[in-house]
Amino acid sequence: MARISVHKLRELKAKGQRFAMITAYDYPSARLVEQAGVPVILVGDSLGGVVLGYDSTVPVTMDDILHPTRAVVRATQRAIIVADLPFMSYQANQGEAVRNAGRLLQEGGATAVKLEGGSHMAPLVRRLVEIGIPVMGHLGLTPQSVNQFGGHKVQG
Repeated sequence: MARISVHKLRELKAKGQRFAMITAYDYPSARLVEQAGVPVILVGDSLGGVVLGYDSTVPVTMDDILHPTRAVVRATQRAIIVADLPFMSYQANQGEAVRNAGRLLQEGGATAVKLEGGSHMAPLVRRLVEIGIPVMGHLGLTPQSVNQFGGHKVQG
């Protein structure tokens, strides 16, 4: 059984069909989400607070994201797996961002990556897509900016 493609998601969007995306951080949760027929599973940096006990997403590292991403991928066959790029894994420079996004696909098995930011991230997103890394943007709550905004504030 093949994974749903990003093209299928674009097709659903073009038709105006809504679909769910649910976050999972481990094998059993991902199995349940897959069995429910959810087409997209996010391995989010929110695992910092939900699983690792941090007070924000800021301390989450690439290794913190890679481990659960592999588990979620092993638990699924059809769902697109989107893995979060953690804080400072993509902001410093484009080369480091490309390497880290590539790790999430190559080592983690993710289908796509997610990152936070506005129009200033467009050149990076363009570069990632050009080299074959699907990217999901993130508008609204931007927890990686918790220190800049003085708390969690909806932005989009």
